[in-house]
Amino acid sequence: MSVDLTIENGVAEVVLNRPAKMNAFDDAMVAEMNARLAAAATGPVRALLIRGEGPGFSAGRDLAGAEPGKEDAETILKTVFNPVIQTIADFPAPTFAAVHGPCLGAGLGIALACDVVYVADDAKIGSPFARIGAVLDSGSHLFLVERLGSHLALELIYTTRFLSGTEAAQLGLVNRAFPLASLVAETRKLAGQVAQGPTAAFMESRRIVRRIRDEQLGLSEVLAAEAKAQGVAGRTADYREGITAFQEKRTPKFTGK
Repeated sequence: MSVDLTIENGVAEVVLNRPAKMNAFDDAMVAEMNARLAAAATGPVRALLIRGEGPGFSAGRDLAGAEPGKEDAETILKTVFNPVIQTIADFPAPTFAAVHGPCLGAGLGIALACDVVYVADDAKIGSPFARIGAVLDSGSHLFLVERLGSHLALELIYTTRFLSGTEAAQLGLVNRAFPLASLVAETRKLAGQVAQGPTAAFMESRRIVRRIRDEQLGLSEVLAAEAKAQGVAGRTADYREGITAFQEKRTPKFTGK
């Protein structure tokens, strides 16, 4: 298998495991990725972690079988890669990526579609598409512009310059950079902590954050969205547990419901 899945203590860990090809996605690997994500989404999962085996996170699409001039690149994106990015963005639990080595193309889109991205100091993040006469894809125009601004996004696209993990964290493209040896452990630690939290409430916050980004909500609209979300949260078992635990001066035990 080129994509593995384990579920432990509420954390689903999806591992890209095609290291000989730098975890580049061919059709079979995309199918496995979809299957693992579907299994995680329907399992006892309260957080998702995506990482790669071998020397890098993912080099994107495996171009070994590409047929330039013959293939329909638009259809490939719409039917093969875009659904994977959307599935990760819409995953029904907090999502985390642990990125090391090259993180390019569809691999970059997969990583940046996650809620939180931790990287190794020496990760290589960027857009090499100009080298092959192609356009950056997999949602990365949005991710780069949103986090870096249009000027830096276009500089990276035009020059194909790679950011190190340290630089990507300093610029705000990703959350934090760690030494490679501690990257996975730190990401697992965070995912495990979040999985024990009020994950239903977290999903309400994610929806508000996405609406602020996508709909450019003003203050009055955000206040209304927060009030509605608080009403939803107030009907959950976690809300009752959290308030009761606070009143009783004890640590709450959340279930995500």
